[in-house]
Amino acid sequence: MKKILSFSLFLIAGLIFSQILPSAMGENFHSFKEVTNILLYISLSFIMINVGREFELDKVNWRSYVQDYFIAMATAALPWIFVAMYFVFVLLPVEYSTTWDAWKESLLLSRFAAPTSAGILFTMLAAIGLKSSWIYKKIQVLAIFDDLDTILLMIPLQIIMIGMKWQMAAVLLVVFLLLYYGWKKMGAYKLRQDWIAILFYSALVVGITWGLHFITASFLGKDEGIHIEVLLPAFVLGMVMGHINTDSKTERVVTNGISIFFMFLVGMSMPLFIGSHTMSDDVVAGASLLGQQPMLPAGRIIFHVIIVSILSNIGKLVPVLFYRDRYIEERLALSIGMFTRGEVGAGIIFIALSYNIGGPALVISVLSIVLNLILTGIFVVWVKKLSIHATLKRERAELAQ
Repeated sequence: MKKILSFSLFLIAGLIFSQILPSAMGENFHSFKEVTNILLYISLSFIMINVGREFELDKVNWRSYVQDYFIAMATAALPWIFVAMYFVFVLLPVEYSTTWDAWKESLLLSRFAAPTSAGILFTMLAAIGLKSSWIYKKIQVLAIFDDLDTILLMIPLQIIMIGMKWQMAAVLLVVFLLLYYGWKKMGAYKLRQDWIAILFYSALVVGITWGLHFITASFLGKDEGIHIEVLLPAFVLGMVMGHINTDSKTERVVTNGISIFFMFLVGMSMPLFIGSHTMSDDVVAGASLLGQQPMLPAGRIIFHVIIVSILSNIGKLVPVLFYRDRYIEERLALSIGMFTRGEVGAGIIFIALSYNIGGPALVISVLSIVLNLILTGIFVVWVKKLSIHATLKRERAELAQ
């Protein structure tokens, strides 16, 4: 629970600093921002490598996962679609409801609602004694799959944002090769997996992806370079690592610390949204359609945060409709367990920022993650109660036979 509260508090602290530092640091803020962006990408890569390390499948019986993948895909898609529609039809003026720019920006930003925070969820379910349960094992598969689905969908969303240039064909080829390599070599390499090694790998992934962009941009022009987000390369690197148990107090403290630092940096990446001076004419000219919308009063922001959080969690109820051989309590527990949000969703918001997406929708998205983090303890307790109820129900049914 301390980890969850820390995520929330540091994300909020980052938001506060994002409004204070630009004016406090003046001309030095640009250089400071470049450094924090590098640290943010390295932290995101570190997190995604660890998500990839959790990705374990029985390759021989891969067909048994087909249903799980499609359920996970639907569980990620519905929150995304619900929130995107809310941004377009409720947050934006009615004249933008049929505008392509409004839809493509909303579809990218709202993807934050799709991924489940696997790391937080697995830790908390294990802590309450559910590690050997069907709920835990099934959540483990679905949560990893919806993270993977989110990572893969960022490619077409990226194409939508910048258009189908020839560089995107190169990106698609790299994505295909990475996925093929990750599948063929899953767990094949016994690399060092302590936090120092993973931090080094993270910096290496960032260096390679940025280096590719720098080299291609040098030859082809500033806006023509091949840009690959660190999400997939880092995830695939984690996939190919053979599992080595490095669990220790130091490992947990450092790993949690990097995740918390990442949440702080995401908060600090937010554009100015407080005060009458929030956006200059130059900023407005370069902003996205969502970023050009005037900031809403605090009360309305809070209202929208609650509605967006409800919509995104309703979308996570897809598993209730499947796994009909299990009790409704187990299926509901499975769905509620996937309400948890965290680092991957925050990473999507940071990527949306790189496309100058801002405005009230951005603030609402960040605060929705904060609200879900705060409520995670309640979600996990709810999962435990439903699990106990299902166990008692099964025991009574067995006695009746």
